[in-house]
Amino acid sequence: MKRFNLSFMAISALVSGTVFTSCEENVAGGSVNTGLKDGYVVIAQAQDANYLLQTDNLDGGAVTTVNNGKTTQSGTQWVFFNNKYLYRLAYNQGNGGVTSSYIIDSNGNIAERDNTYEIKRFTTYGTYGNYLITSSAGDMASQYADSNGYLPKGFLFSYLDVEKETHTTNNDVIFSENYLGNGEYVTLAGILQVGNKIYSSAIPMGLSKYGVAAEGGKYVKYPELVKQESGGSGSSSYEKGELQWTQYPDEAWVAIYDNSEFKNPKLIKTDKISYACGRYKSQYYQTIWTAGNGDVYVFSPSYAKTMTADVQKTTLDAGVVRIKAGTEEFDSDYYFNIEEASGGKSFLRCWPISDDYFLLLMYDRPLTESGFAAKTFAVFKAEDKKFEYVKGLPSENVVSGFGNTPYVENGKVYVSVTTTDGPSPALYVINPETAEAVRGLEINGSEQVSGVGRLAYID
Repeated sequence: MKRFNLSFMAISALVSGTVFTSCEENVAGGSVNTGLKDGYVVIAQAQDANYLLQTDNLDGGAVTTVNNGKTTQSGTQWVFFNNKYLYRLAYNQGNGGVTSSYIIDSNGNIAERDNTYEIKRFTTYGTYGNYLITSSAGDMASQYADSNGYLPKGFLFSYLDVEKETHTTNNDVIFSENYLGNGEYVTLAGILQVGNKIYSSAIPMGLSKYGVAAEGGKYVKYPELVKQESGGSGSSSYEKGELQWTQYPDEAWVAIYDNSEFKNPKLIKTDKISYACGRYKSQYYQTIWTAGNGDVYVFSPSYAKTMTADVQKTTLDAGVVRIKAGTEEFDSDYYFNIEEASGGKSFLRCWPISDDYFLLLMYDRPLTESGFAAKTFAVFKAEDKKFEYVKGLPSENVVSGFGNTPYVENGKVYVSVTTTDGPSPALYVINPETAEAVRGLEINGSEQVSGVGRLAYID
């Protein structure tokens, strides 16, 4: 394997990027479907391996991992970019993950592109122009430490230019401390291109040690919440001297940026919903999306209902607000209460379908109860404020998993569903107008399906 490095300065000293040429094998002991220069790709897992499977039909039939497909390493997120490229974003706790991308070659085979990339820890991602962008917040370099030696938090952005196959990081320091004026640092959830601008949810994370100490403790509302010792694990770990999670759970902020440099945002706030993102471990899922007419809808699961301290629990239900097309303010006349419509339940993630229809991955019980899990889908028609659970899906009692991202085509949405009582995962085709699902393509020999999308040969 030929190996080479590309160095990129990151003044924040959070990461630098490394690029390698790839020598991944095509298929181990199998064959690849050929001739599909414009078809679908299903991402399936079986026996600790990942398979990229080609098919020309999602509405029925079957495809198999047995002696078929291109094997790959695992991915944290799979992103189809404009039906031309498939990116496998890899995130390893505390380390760089090797990210790769794929195309359809001139023979109709799935082929890995030349370069792979070591992108560091990310908590959200999105697209802007020709870029696939990942984002996180982390400790900045030692020269920015305060008199106590505490490090402020700053943003790290990784930019993958999908056509040029390059990887860069932000060169300029971008502080995430006191981002909203309340002393807390933030992370971003979602990167949504709206015209030439980027909309993102700014999620307050509480006070770092740097924030706790700032201005003599000015920003500490609840001293009893400052950690007296380090603890926790994984994405919920904390250090002595910090105040974990926000002190302001009854508001949501959206940051609007003029370009992809994420500088000088316009910040807008609403008190109709709590912070707007889905959460699972270290990932902050995007819940801010554009409808077909350009209106931006902002969804909040009200995840702060799960907090331990009463002062950090939100009193607001899971809900939706709106930013009308051509404006940069919340629409004062628009609000929808998801919990009221769903029988007290919230959601993990949401996605746009078409027009003003959105798909929500719903929890099976309220967030105030223990053991809640995402077990079914609902369709929301935003303009009409119509919420309806999807009919025709397997029973919540047997559902064991869904794909990471649905695929939308011709106004229909395809989602992968794995059950405990079925021989294979399958795609279900949801009609948003009727909120009805029918069983489509089966993926035999697979234990789980991460996603599906379309790839076409690029001449």
